[in-house]
Amino acid sequence: MLAVALAVLGYAIAGAIGGLVPRNPDWRAPADGVTIWVEDNGIHTGLVLPVRAAGIDWRGDFPARDLRDPRYADHGHVAVGWGERGFYLGTPTWWDVRPSTILRAALGSDDTLLHVEHIARPVAGPQVRAVTLRREEYRRLAAVVRGSRRRGAAVPGYAGYDVFYPASGRYDAVRTCNAWTGDALAAAGVRVGAWTPFPSTVMRWF
Repeated sequence: MLAVALAVLGYAIAGAIGGLVPRNPDWRAPADGVTIWVEDNGIHTGLVLPVRAAGIDWRGDFPARDLRDPRYADHGHVAVGWGERGFYLGTPTWWDVRPSTILRAALGSDDTLLHVEHIARPVAGPQVRAVTLRREEYRRLAAVVRGSRRRGAAVPGYAGYDVFYPASGRYDAVRTCNAWTGDALAAAGVRVGAWTPFPSTVMRWF
């Protein structure tokens, strides 16, 4: 048990340090551009993107027909997150989270999903941070999101407004859902932590 506790402590310390070291340290938000949001639900972080901006139109990627209730596709934004299939599908609420589910995901899985929610324009707050990107930065971010999806049929979501899609990439204790968010932002050119395994290591930058 002591060895496990030390390993967990070491992981937490490494994650905290990794989240303090910046990638793209010289980046600053422009005065005008495309507004996105970075959101945190306590365990997962994700990106909230306008449906149409800077030449990107998500309606073709995430069509209304994939939703249980296609009317939600009329909303102007999509929230996108990446994660391990068993964790996503097995935890519709945080009351459903089990230590065994977390452990299986942390040990590694190539079975990953994109979670897409069709939502209204967010309101910035402690758990939702607005970030302005240059048009070319937004297009780079969109390329990461599109590159994270694999071919395959949509998987029904928790409700009428959300859906899952097969994703590319391996999930493990190093590349978590939060690390995916950080990596996507870094690829766009945004200043963010070098390694962002936890929500706090993402959100502290915005």
